[in-house]
Amino acid sequence: MEQQATAPRSLPVDVEQAEAALIEHYPRLVRLSYLVLPPMARSRRVLAAHALVQRALPRNRVGPQELVGPAVPVPRAGQRTPFGTGYAYVRQRVLRSALAAGAPRGRFRVPRPEQLPPLLPQVWGLRLFPRSGGADELALDQALAGLSAPGRAAYVLRALELPGDREVREALAAAGVADPDAALAEAARLRAPAGSRDASLLESPEFDPCSLQARPTDIVRRRQHTRAALAALAAAVVSAALFGWPAGDWGPDGAAAPPYARNAAAEAALDPAKLTRVTPDAWKRADRAGFSVWPARGGRTDDTELLRRALAVWARPGSSVRVTATPGTATGPAAGPPQLLYAGEVGQAAVVLFHDGLRLVRYAEARSGDSGGAALDFARTDAADADSATAVVVGRADTNVRYLTAPWVSSASVRDLLVPGDSGQPLRRDADGVTDPVPSPASVSGCGTWPALQFGGHLVTDLGELAPARLTAGAPDAPHDVNSPAARAGWAHLACHLQSMRAQGVRQVNSWAYATQSLPAGGGEAQWSCARGETWRGAGSRVVALFQAPGQRPGAPGSAVARAVDSPACGAHDAHVLAGVLWKAPSGAWYALAAGSEDVQSITASGGVRGSAPGPLLAVPAKEGAQTELTARLADGQKIGSLH
Repeated sequence: MEQQATAPRSLPVDVEQAEAALIEHYPRLVRLSYLVLPPMARSRRVLAAHALVQRALPRNRVGPQELVGPAVPVPRAGQRTPFGTGYAYVRQRVLRSALAAGAPRGRFRVPRPEQLPPLLPQVWGLRLFPRSGGADELALDQALAGLSAPGRAAYVLRALELPGDREVREALAAAGVADPDAALAEAARLRAPAGSRDASLLESPEFDPCSLQARPTDIVRRRQHTRAALAALAAAVVSAALFGWPAGDWGPDGAAAPPYARNAAAEAALDPAKLTRVTPDAWKRADRAGFSVWPARGGRTDDTELLRRALAVWARPGSSVRVTATPGTATGPAAGPPQLLYAGEVGQAAVVLFHDGLRLVRYAEARSGDSGGAALDFARTDAADADSATAVVVGRADTNVRYLTAPWVSSASVRDLLVPGDSGQPLRRDADGVTDPVPSPASVSGCGTWPALQFGGHLVTDLGELAPARLTAGAPDAPHDVNSPAARAGWAHLACHLQSMRAQGVRQVNSWAYATQSLPAGGGEAQWSCARGETWRGAGSRVVALFQAPGQRPGAPGSAVARAVDSPACGAHDAHVLAGVLWKAPSGAWYALAAGSEDVQSITASGGVRGSAPGPLLAVPAKEGAQTELTARLADGQKIGSLH
């Protein structure tokens, strides 16, 4: 025969203890509230659980010796109240509120506060819900939903909170349950999965409202409501314009149309049917190859809804859209219908690539379509030609990159720039020209390798942007592809210094070995080189001068002795360069070395080291740590300084 519940004896509760208990055991209390609440949408249930716990303390502060709220059961001899009486008090208030939220309500009765949507917390534009568990967790959740509110409370208290049925009865009675014995009997009849016997299922992430996943609300409905609101706002603006503004007075805008006037070109840019699509063989007949002659490829080029979303996000990126752009690239909407390069699925994303004559634009969203987030990337690519339009990044995931190659790329392979003799590994591409994943140099720790891509005769590398940078070698006024052993050896020493050019909008990097110097004291022969990264925007170039001491292994990074930003040095318009370094000979003596390009007639050192030499090379004894200033004269009498 079941024992009848007795009225619990009360225990004074210090409100400060209750506050401390709520803060310390907040996740446990929210889990209890979440499990006892009646069945409802998981996102609403999460917010309701947090709201009930956050309202568990009284609004008015009371003295430490006063009783606050419902009575707290007194522990019996030998029984320890888990976490103290402060926790028991807060748990009792949470339990009472959760039970009240599930109580039936008459047709014309005013709902209780617990039955109303919580004022706080609130999350706009997102649905929050716990992580999904397995089949056992789902079965247990469905079984709990079939119980009454007191039955759920009895089951959860017995499994997670209290040591015996007597304590459960007292807690239920204190929370206002009229028949605790019936609630316990109902909980005992629940057929739960085997894994719940030791409470492991109730403690799983499936029932943890403090470890959440976020998804957007109904995007379609939200867009419909947004369009309706915008239409109403536009009508209000038009009405104000017609009835509230002086006729013919448009202020300082001159001949501009009224603010509410429609722009046909802007509207056309949002219409998927008006996208520019190039025929598959247009590049064969073009006077100049570039992105403008790429055909539209991919398995979703006819997916009107995907294209419409991509164009709309481009025109009006919302707060959930991650927007990136290379330096100097505008992120505004298209001036008219752009060109479609690609629309398809890459890994777990649906990707769309556009080209508007000046920029590449990449739109990506979740392939499943259940997320409101998206990514929008911009890269300036004006004046691209066949050499610089060999590929576009279509996806980045797990430190790997996938490319869409130009239609004229006949072969693709991956090479390690640090290994001059590497012949490359073939890179597979699908029918649309999308490559298999390739490691990004950014994922390499310590520059132990530097993956580069060989597309036909062109060598390119990823610098963290949409368009890979082309790598060349030779004099600045006549750069050529990296197709000789000497050029590959030079790039092996330079590759690790490409890190300084990442995310700078670099279009092409040229390596130029401008001088060879016989070192004093029998030190051997050193190599001087410079690398110049030209940007798509024409400004912000990166220049680095390297000194390669003799005897270093192939692939060993050269010593960067000078750097410059936005300098014409080492470029086609100013093919002059001067750099210096302090070098320690094998004998232990120090020298100030300097080297200039071949048109340098003389070099002078001043400051901590003084000396001069005719021609483009200088070697002067120096002291360790000495500071010197270098100048050089060219054949036409022009004076240049060293890179810094």
